[in-house]
Amino acid sequence: MKRKLFGLSMVAAAAITFAGCAGGGSTGGSTKADSDVDYIKNKGKLIVGITDFAPMDYKDANNEWVGFDADLAKKVAADLGVEVEFVEIDWDNKLLELNNKSVDVIWNGMTHTNEVKDSMECTESYCKNAQTVVLKSTDAANYTDANSVKNLTFAVEAGSAGEAVAKENGYNYTAKTSQADALLEVKSGTSQAAIIDLLMAGAMVGPNTDYSDLTHILELSEEDYVVGCRKGSDLAAYINGEFKKFKSDGSFEEIAKKYGVQDAIVK
Repeated sequence: MKRKLFGLSMVAAAAITFAGCAGGGSTGGSTKADSDVDYIKNKGKLIVGITDFAPMDYKDANNEWVGFDADLAKKVAADLGVEVEFVEIDWDNKLLELNNKSVDVIWNGMTHTNEVKDSMECTESYCKNAQTVVLKSTDAANYTDANSVKNLTFAVEAGSAGEAVAKENGYNYTAKTSQADALLEVKSGTSQAAIIDLLMAGAMVGPNTDYSDLTHILELSEEDYVVGCRKGSDLAAYINGEFKKFKSDGSFEEIAKKYGVQDAIVK
């Protein structure tokens, strides 16, 4: 009798195990439960990882996040039927923030480097950019090429394309939390120059800005901007579809003109 009961128990256990596996989905391949788009819709919020980076993401007079990237993210969230939340992150930790789901997407003028390509599911390129040298306007005439600035002390954003360029050229640099902090280093005289995104330099330095005594010279690299999602995420393809729609209805270029980046967008 005990043997018979034991046999029945084993059959029941096997049935329960099979039912559990059938209900939980396969471990191989993508299932609906793996969809980032569905995950975001279900929680009702798209969390966007950013830094303070004009003209892509920055706060206006009402303390609201605006900018070319911010406005595009808001439109995507609206089409998803969810709210949008912008979270300032340490750029050096962007992959960690993305993978532990502190944020759903990295959308902040992110350069499409090999590291980004290998670690994230990226959208198509939507904007062109370069890394440029920012320094005091009174010093600009002394520097004409990448070699001429090699003895300057630079400030860069940690984990940025600017830091990568500084390393490649063997420049002496200090890594700061953000590109905005790198600019402050130059303004205060703590560093002689900064390497930041050309789009940011165009918006932040020169006449009629808070950095009117600074200017930008030299383009040390050319690059593409992409939006980064978790590896294997279906959100990247969804955003690609949104970009296509925004370009077709004219809203993509309209937003670009609002922030002065229309010449840099990928048509």
